[in-house]
Amino acid sequence: MLDDANVLKQRDKSNALGVAADLYAQVGYDAVLEHAEHDGRPIDSVVVAGMGGSALGAEVLKVLLADSLNVPFEVIKSYSLPKFVGKNTLVIASSHSGNTEETVSCLEQAIDRGCQIAVTATGGKLKEIADKHSILFAPIHGGTQPRMGMIYNLRSVLKILVAFDVAPKRLYSDMAKLEGWLQKESDLWTKDVPTEHNYAKQLALIAVGKTPVFYAGTRMAPVAYKWKISWNENAKNVAFWNYLPEFNHNEFLGWTSHPVEKPFAVFDLVSELEHPRVLKRFALSDKLLSGRRPKSTVVPIAGDTLAKQLLWGCILADFVSIYVGILNNVDPTQVDLIEKFKKELGS
Repeated sequence: MLDDANVLKQRDKSNALGVAADLYAQVGYDAVLEHAEHDGRPIDSVVVAGMGGSALGAEVLKVLLADSLNVPFEVIKSYSLPKFVGKNTLVIASSHSGNTEETVSCLEQAIDRGCQIAVTATGGKLKEIADKHSILFAPIHGGTQPRMGMIYNLRSVLKILVAFDVAPKRLYSDMAKLEGWLQKESDLWTKDVPTEHNYAKQLALIAVGKTPVFYAGTRMAPVAYKWKISWNENAKNVAFWNYLPEFNHNEFLGWTSHPVEKPFAVFDLVSELEHPRVLKRFALSDKLLSGRRPKSTVVPIAGDTLAKQLLWGCILADFVSIYVGILNNVDPTQVDLIEKFKKELGS
């Protein structure tokens, strides 16, 4: 079915596969900052307020900057900022639409507390507030669903961090150089590549009809979360995720009390850049859970740097989940129920 051009065209009405095929190019996106001047006060913490795909770029950056960041970095997915947030906290309000009510609430609190503030969005209320208060604004390139614009968002957040001297400028420029490599990898997963040679299609066929559970180590944890998000929105499929070593201290036992014929597909998203003890935990977990859960499918994360691996894993997530959506006979692009929920919540 996944090699039938007519089926793909009929079910992928908005050409989600075409969008996925161009995701690699987002690493070269260079947001032009508005109201870029700031008073240069020292930053003692960073908080990114965002929901769903608009928070994912920050989660990826938190991993990328873990070895270089000298201040705490938190991602807030709610209506309220933590009490520690104050005038020396850099608060970044991140929303693809610019209208996410939780993020707007956090931005208003940041203004009241006199924080250093930046906004990234395609427009909406966040842009209006940024213009009114001359707050630094980093536009996100529009025209895509938030989950498919994650790398745009990541680039905008990273440029803000560079502007406030929190992140190294080199990381921003080096990331843009990954475009060629990511294009070559993405070309292997496009709709014209037959299943026999298409890793994304092969993984989709393993997962279809089941509830996937994605596991990663601490460095690839945002990638596992991305796979979960993509499955929910592209495939219209419930999915779950967790990370090691935390998994071994609780969820590990959750697999042991029922027959192996569970309706799940288990995926281990494994990076060789994880801590050696984490890699040992993957192998030992699968060994000890043999006969108690479906055998895990190991997805080796490609790339010789952390940035390559994180981006590679996120792009592959979109391809695989779109193919699962096609197999599920749903439109991978539409999220009508979420839009209906937001409308009724606001009424």
